Amino acid sequence: MTRPDRVLYGTGSPNVRKVALLLEELGLDYRMQHVAVFDAEQFTPEFLAMNPLGKVPVLTDPEAEEPLFESNAILIYLAETYGGDVLPAEGAARREVLRWLMVQTALVGPMLGQYNHYHLVVAHGTEPYSAARYRNQSETVYRQLDDRLATRDGIAGGAYSIADIATWPWILYLERHNFAPENFPNLMRWRNRIADRPAAIRMTERVITEYDPRNNRTRRASSQEALDRLFNRKSDGPEADFSLITSV
Repeated sequence: MTRPDRVLYGTGSPNVRKVALLLEELGLDYRMQHVAVFDAEQFTPEFLAMNPLGKVPVLTDPEAEEPLFESNAILIYLAETYGGDVLPAEGAARREVLRWLMVQTALVGPMLGQYNHYHLVVAHGTEPYSAARYRNQSETVYRQLDDRLATRDGIAGGAYSIADIATWPWILYLERHNFAPENFPNLMRWRNRIADRPAAIRMTERVITEYDPRNNRTRRASSQEALDRLFNRKSDGPEADFSLITSV
């Protein structure tokens, strides 16, 4: 059977960036394939055959018999398949990494992602309660991580791990969320240390070069129908002003 090429399907979102970061850390060759989520490309039959949920990222890999989806599941797969020191093989250290990986899955991504929606996607002032709720939730996430990093170098302890890799791209939103970096010194120290890693530098440059221009073009040209489908707004639901998406 012919093995698939290693291709990362996605955009410049945090969940895609984390997979690209680990691919770079492991020194694996891969190709980036932009998915025009603002033009509903993730709902085509071809993409749904790879991920029936219609979400990025998706990774095809020579060692996998099927396309891989869900970003943190992909991180576990890559760490277990290609080694490295980012996921301990057993014991308490492995459990701690997986525990904090689940924190990113269940807390960091959902809270910061929802605040992105109400702060960066929906026109300001149209959803005041929701915007305030998720701002408060996001501040709590940033504060809890800052407190944790006061006594350790990594999210799951001292060693750099997939828990750090999964969380780091989300923390890049801190300033865009209008929080002051100086109020989170431990978080910023950790964030900057990862940003200086050669793998993070390479990943960021590839995202800027290979994903962002295509994503920006389709985002600015996105139709109301495509935006409604992307953000799961039903035709019989309340109106939503997504003009922030297409105007910047």
